[in-house]
Amino acid sequence: MKQNQEIQDQLGRPPLVIGGYDFHSVTETVCKVVEQPKPPIGWYIGFTISSLGLATLLAMISWLFYKGVGVWGVNNPVGWGYAIINFVFWVGIGHAGTLISAILFLFRQRWRTSINRFAEAMTIFAVICALVFPGIHVGRPWVVWWMFPLPYAQNMWPNFRSPLLWDVFAVGTYFTVSLLFWYVGLIPDIATIRDRAKTKVRKILYGIFALGWRGSHRHWHRYEVAYLILAALATPLVLSVHSVVSFDFATSQLPGWHTTIFPPYFVAGAIYSGFAMVMTLMIPSREFFGLKNLVTMRHLENMNRIMLATGMMVGYAYSIEFFIAWYGGNQFEQFAFINRALGPYSWAYWTMVSCNVLSPQIFWFRKMRRSIPVMFVVSILVNIGMWFERFVIVVTSLSRDFLPAAWGYYRPTYVDVLTLVGSFGLFFTLFMIFIRFLPMVAMAEVKGVMPQAQASHDPEHDRAHVPRAGSMQPAPGLAGGGAQ
Repeated sequence: MKQNQEIQDQLGRPPLVIGGYDFHSVTETVCKVVEQPKPPIGWYIGFTISSLGLATLLAMISWLFYKGVGVWGVNNPVGWGYAIINFVFWVGIGHAGTLISAILFLFRQRWRTSINRFAEAMTIFAVICALVFPGIHVGRPWVVWWMFPLPYAQNMWPNFRSPLLWDVFAVGTYFTVSLLFWYVGLIPDIATIRDRAKTKVRKILYGIFALGWRGSHRHWHRYEVAYLILAALATPLVLSVHSVVSFDFATSQLPGWHTTIFPPYFVAGAIYSGFAMVMTLMIPSREFFGLKNLVTMRHLENMNRIMLATGMMVGYAYSIEFFIAWYGGNQFEQFAFINRALGPYSWAYWTMVSCNVLSPQIFWFRKMRRSIPVMFVVSILVNIGMWFERFVIVVTSLSRDFLPAAWGYYRPTYVDVLTLVGSFGLFFTLFMIFIRFLPMVAMAEVKGVMPQAQASHDPEHDRAHVPRAGSMQPAPGLAGGGAQ
């Protein structure tokens, strides 16, 4: 009937939207989560738990500012502890959002449309969590402005050759572009909610953020140009941001850190952990909010394939690190990696390997790739493993460096642990607010990949009403300015 649908049938691919949905059904399914006067009881439970985590974070930060960094487990020689571990972890979590939204968009991967909103929101919230830790790591808020590239009281400029300062620009740029990318994609859907609003307050608030969207062809043209430009800007950031973060370690002379494999290794790990977090968020959300016909098993299976591929890349990086240490002939480097696998932190190293390398191997089997419990458990294990990866990189290299007399054992305190738990509270609190007040699925983009968007064989009709290949624009009146 339709060319795209015929191609999908020939390839044996299931449709991206199932359940006999039309454009109206998509709008109703997504908007009812935002429009219902009272969310499900599960939302209240999740928001309460995450709010308690956020309160814990605020309490631990307050205690840190009152007592100083002595409340943390950092010592000599482990001068970097949970603060840098959590920073690198949360920056990595945000990478899947840009990959799904920007790179898959540029490659015209239409299956991204149902999951990109989850991923984009997750990027924003993860970067916010990451930025907390540079802000508190000095333990003295009245000197936090020393982190910024400004001349301070002693008239000395920060060291612009330091990768710690590069982080300021890299992560700041990443956050700005990701926020704009997320917001621009939201505009048509916010306009739809504005047009469906039943109260004056909702109509005014959503109207302000819709920026006067009316769904005209001129609006769609400007929207697509802006979205494409932002996607092009965001794509190199996927590679650059975590590469710069890896330079915090790779530009040092410390055994275990001073290696050129860190930039691609960190990028692969960031994408891996980001996809795992998207799965962790998406699986319960599609269940609790009735989105199974929009976020289908095809989407989940594709995500699992990417997790398997990036997991193999991370496993290869783990093995090649040992090869580089052996091939380089540096006895200090060789000891650092033997110490990781067999030393006092071997429990952390093998936890990392088990979670990151072994657990995703189950996705070689199609039945496991399509099992909801299996993919949910694996996504959590990967998140745990990727946090332990940062722990292993930071702690094992610092705890045993060149001078055996200076060796020590790092033990986190309860403040370290509760601050980590609290950062998850911040993340999930922001996510719970997002799913309550904004559409979780990009309605306008989902409609653009449905068979109804390719509605006619009439060439004149196609030119007038059907967007170009790869365009996100649905048929006129189907999103924003013409609520369905």
